[in-house]
Amino acid sequence: MDKNEKTYDLEERTLRFSKNIVHFCRSIKQNSVTNPLIIQLVRSGTSIGANYMEANGASSSKDFKNKIHICKKEAQETKYWLKILESSIPEREEDIKKLWNEVNELSMIFGKIVGTMNKGMEKR
Repeated sequence: MDKNEKTYDLEERTLRFSKNIVHFCRSIKQNSVTNPLIIQLVRSGTSIGANYMEANGASSSKDFKNKIHICKKEAQETKYWLKILESSIPEREEDIKKLWNEVNELSMIFGKIVGTMNKGMEKR
């Protein structure tokens, strides 16, 4: 697998995650509690892929690292909103756990990328 193929896989994975978040949020019964949670979840959940796409077009390694760090932060925020929704709509716990597991993996991937870049910078 070359570098471009790995990049494309993560691009595709974050895009698929964004689509799954939107699909899930559309299926939630809207009320005064769920509406603001849905908005926050859509924002953070779709931001992961958008920032990853920006990272791939970064003008420098510093810019790339910054965008990847934002991906990780957005993934962490998404995990938070999913946990809040889980307590608000317990009947959707199974769907939420699937999304949470995927975003947790994405968070670990982005954390590993940042950590690898930090180690590379220390060696300079």
